[in-house]
Amino acid sequence: MRTSKAGDVLEIIRETGILRPRDLDAHGIQREYLIRLYKQGLIKRSGRGLYTLNEANISEHHNLAEVSKKTANGVICLLSALHFHELTTQIPFEVWIAVDNKSRKPKLDSVALRVVRFSEKSLHAGVEEHIIEGVRVRVYNPAKTAVDCFKFRNKIGLDVALEALRDCWDNKKCTMDQLWEYAVICRVSNVMRPYLESLG
Repeated sequence: MRTSKAGDVLEIIRETGILRPRDLDAHGIQREYLIRLYKQGLIKRSGRGLYTLNEANISEHHNLAEVSKKTANGVICLLSALHFHELTTQIPFEVWIAVDNKSRKPKLDSVALRVVRFSEKSLHAGVEEHIIEGVRVRVYNPAKTAVDCFKFRNKIGLDVALEALRDCWDNKKCTMDQLWEYAVICRVSNVMRPYLESLG
């Protein structure tokens, strides 16, 4: 026997973790079923236009999943990436996201965003994919994150960049080759050279 449309919606949310109303279009399901489930208290709204199951396990990285669901081309960067990789004890109150220089600035009502613009080459270098609450989240790897901290040291502070580099190296989350590669891509090799040489 075929399940109801409402049951189908619940199953889709179970599979995807976070659902946007437009995600139902691909399944041929009208969005009114999502609204009905919400009004019946069977699902909850985790942000504007974002729905999850009531019993969904909300992780400490829930905001990253929310932002990634809404900004498919963005990459979690800088302080948010440092926190994700456990390279800082600070918990940023904004989600830092990298976008292309020419992209429109993403907006979210439910999460505070700090948008940073990257060149195309820098944007695509060092990206890892992780699954958080069923959502594909793109995050820069530890080495690229440490280098980005030097690139944007005027925004986050040189002390944060130095701490990130040291923690990344001490915790063996990067190699010297990776650091040099990203330093060249991000055009901060001259700035980073003395710090990298001091690690050896």
